[in-house]
Amino acid sequence: MKKVVLIEDSKVLGNALVGALKVEGIEAHWAENGVAGVQTAKQIKPDLILLDLMLPKLSGFDVCKMLKTDNATWRIPVVVMSTLSDPESRDRATEAGADYFIPKPYDLADTLKEIKKLLKL
Repeated sequence: MKKVVLIEDSKVLGNALVGALKVEGIEAHWAENGVAGVQTAKQIKPDLILLDLMLPKLSGFDVCKMLKTDNATWRIPVVVMSTLSDPESRDRATEAGADYFIPKPYDLADTLKEIKKLLKL
């Protein structure tokens, strides 16, 4: 079973995406802030990380940098999912190590298709 860590502070989006991933047969773990997200990713070692950029305690940019410079997590693909979709924010996310970008608001069905494609399901 593929594993995903979602780092997202919105309870509505977090619940919706975790529920949808589980329906698809994907093990989903959710962290509501940047610090918990880094810890969860290191502990779970998922196949994919879904990351918001605007997070409490530690920004998504910093989370991405930390994950991409840690020997335990640097190979895990990071998908940024954010309302910060202007070119500067996208460039910053890429510089931090993000592998893919999905702008918010996103269509849940389309996003699930992309996640499944990235997980090779």
